[in-house]
Amino acid sequence: MLIEHPYHLFLGDARDALAAKTALGIIDWRREWCLGQMRLPGCKADAKLPDMTPREAAAKGAKTFVIGVVNAGGVLSPDWISIIVEALDSGLDVASGLHIRLGDVPEIAAAAARSGRALHDVRISKERFATGNGDKRPGMRLLTVGTDCSVGKKYTALALEKGMRARGFDADFRATGQTGVFISGRGAAIDAVVADFISGAVEWISPDAAPNHWDLIEGQGSLFHPSFAGVSLGLLHGAQPDAFVVCHEPTRRTMRGVNTPLPTIGDVIHMTIACGRLTNPAIRCVGVALYSEALSDDEARAELARITKTYGLPATDPVRFGVERIVDELALHYG
Repeated sequence: MLIEHPYHLFLGDARDALAAKTALGIIDWRREWCLGQMRLPGCKADAKLPDMTPREAAAKGAKTFVIGVVNAGGVLSPDWISIIVEALDSGLDVASGLHIRLGDVPEIAAAAARSGRALHDVRISKERFATGNGDKRPGMRLLTVGTDCSVGKKYTALALEKGMRARGFDADFRATGQTGVFISGRGAAIDAVVADFISGAVEWISPDAAPNHWDLIEGQGSLFHPSFAGVSLGLLHGAQPDAFVVCHEPTRRTMRGVNTPLPTIGDVIHMTIACGRLTNPAIRCVGVALYSEALSDDEARAELARITKTYGLPATDPVRFGVERIVDELALHYG
């Protein structure tokens, strides 16, 4: 799907910043695409944008009303329906990362039909994906992988896009999750693709490219997570990455939502290479990205030094310290 910007971000009645992480993730990476926000009474999140109604946003040039709030189960609150209808009647497309199809709500479907505006269900792609074939595609690819879920795979890929472009690389971020799709304006939520077609969907997301072009593919889940390893493996095979970066949160001991012990960075490197060789025998690790929010600056630097010494790889926190060391590694090996 191709989602038009500028965006008008809907934060609803989010109880805290985490409940509006989709909207705030968009702001972190695509602030220039965002025109305004709408918050309901009691909303505790703030994207630091002008507050306006959908009609006001449309008058100022907004193209898409983005539901940037998440909740348990990804459900559509009945209180939001009239607001979404107002957005459509004001001339805005509507994009949602919720699990429900917008068009399954009769009032929303009717408003979209009479206004001629598009409904984007970001988690539910309309594309018919083929099964993956594993054929080597021209172009270069980097995949972010993780020791767990929510360890910075999306932010690392986006930071690498910015850092590599600044160094003269031809590089593009490729989204495989709902927030990433909003940030890039295109892509597919891989965790909503039927299992047989995951690798084919990633081949579609990252198609043939010029020999020196880099696709920076957003990783999902972890090969070690008992809930999501299947998604991670299909993504790895479809991405057939030349390079990968391991993303890690150093204070965790078990994986999110389960009692499974966290794997080591070394475990992830070895498993990613072993599985990734199926579609790219030349796969290699080029760095480690630390999600170090829980550490002080000194603690983070000490942990990064330990990782570099242990694994012989450049290590950084992409948000805190930048990605120059990993870009240096890519320049060294790939020019």
